[in-house]
Amino acid sequence: MNDTKRTGAPGANPQAPSPFIRSGIEAPVVATADTPRTRDPGLPGQYPFTRGIFADGFRGRMWTMRQYSGFGTPEESNERYRFLLDRGQTGLSIALDLPTQCGLDPADPMARPEIGKVGVSLSNLSEMEILFKGIDLSKISTSFTINGTAAIIYAMYIACADRNGVPREKLTGTIQNDILKEYVARGTWIFPVHPSMRLISDTILFGNRETPRFNTISIAGAHMRDAGCTAAEEMAFTLSNGLAYVDELLRRGGRADDFAKRLSFFFYVHMDLFEEVAKFRAGRRVWARLLRDRYSVTDPKAQMFRFGVVCGGSSLVAPQPHNNVIRVSIEAMAAVLGGAQSIFTCAYDEPFQIPTEFSAELALRTQQIVAHESGIARTVDPLGGSYYTEHLTDEMEQRIDTLMKEVEDYGGAIKAIEDGWMQQRIAHRAHERKQQLDSGELPVVGLNCFRRDDQPTSPGEVFHLDPQVSRRVLEKFEAIRDRRDAGAVARSLDRLEQAAEQDGENLMPYLIECCHAYATVGEMVSRLKARWGEFQEPVRL
Repeated sequence: MNDTKRTGAPGANPQAPSPFIRSGIEAPVVATADTPRTRDPGLPGQYPFTRGIFADGFRGRMWTMRQYSGFGTPEESNERYRFLLDRGQTGLSIALDLPTQCGLDPADPMARPEIGKVGVSLSNLSEMEILFKGIDLSKISTSFTINGTAAIIYAMYIACADRNGVPREKLTGTIQNDILKEYVARGTWIFPVHPSMRLISDTILFGNRETPRFNTISIAGAHMRDAGCTAAEEMAFTLSNGLAYVDELLRRGGRADDFAKRLSFFFYVHMDLFEEVAKFRAGRRVWARLLRDRYSVTDPKAQMFRFGVVCGGSSLVAPQPHNNVIRVSIEAMAAVLGGAQSIFTCAYDEPFQIPTEFSAELALRTQQIVAHESGIARTVDPLGGSYYTEHLTDEMEQRIDTLMKEVEDYGGAIKAIEDGWMQQRIAHRAHERKQQLDSGELPVVGLNCFRRDDQPTSPGEVFHLDPQVSRRVLEKFEAIRDRRDAGAVARSLDRLEQAAEQDGENLMPYLIECCHAYATVGEMVSRLKARWGEFQEPVRL
């Protein structure tokens, strides 16, 4: 007896795949030597890096395996990090709670309902010290998903390393620090566009000198993809934002051959394996060409398109949640075949809860099985030379170029964001995707097709956040304010505010001084708001 429930227009489960990938490119029924191709893909490690940025691929160095994690207090998150490191994770990916992301201290009335909910609460240096207790910062690569307060969290990380005697030049990792995509797709912005761009430039220029192995920006298409973009739009809008950062850094006196070496990127990987692989291959090619031809970058290391990915996001669904394990496995394979430098795999229960230890370990094991059992990391770009892969890469490159020209013709990424143009484009695409899901045109097994009358409603193990988290965080917050040197805090904040008035002054040394004095995230943000104001979301109808 068939136990599936037929859903979606016209009421039947899908019988055959669409000839079009979601980026609007038609796939040939069969790709042959006669299928149009525009160029030879070349060799990995050589311009334009279509086949990868390293000549020996993952045989020289495996990708960094991270699991995005953090919740509640620093003590609880530290326990989860040590759990994952003990099970073979090779890098940390720090999730921060909404108050920290939005520049609010735990004592702020707006913050209290969200303390520790979607990430760890991190309001001052003492909490950062607890977060990394027993973890050698000189030996671990740490990624922070943080944007509006990225410069402050970066300063706090440096101060934490200083306190632990770790030389700054040994620090490795990434701060996301991409405010443009926050305006477009995510919403944890604080300051207006231009002072935010200044703050990001400060971190990059400071990092080139002080933390040369640390990536001070990860220009992120991931959140635009999850907000509704196609793969081609994700890459095009991300690279357009990247050009805006390059232009700002050049205006500030930076040298592209130097700072471009620390520019990195961040994407989601969704379910169309070949579309995702082509997206990354084309992205490497477009970025290298832009840096060489537009900015006269000659250093091959500065032309390289280095990126990390998340496998999951909005491609995962709550119905029949264990299906998400298969989805993440396919996406992880696409990330490896596309040549990612770091990968984090979502747990199957992430559509509805913080992952449990079991689901987080299973997600990590997914990467490890792909890395060490599948064989696809054995050779560089194993899909290279495939008639279909090369055709799709060429088509994706053309689609990315066309979309980037639209942004440029509008006046560039910053104008497109300030006017709300880019936000509107993504909103329209999200609406289109929702219609495709509702109609069944975009099939998702268990969601709009192959449903069961007895659909499972529980993932099994349920994560429970300690209801006393807020109380413990607030108690520690008040304790640090009582025992710190109030005079040193006031002086450091005064110097920060004065420096913010001077357009050419790099604010990173002042932020680090504030962190060493145990000034809080909210206090630093308040001083900068006093000088810069806040961003106002544009409204387009």
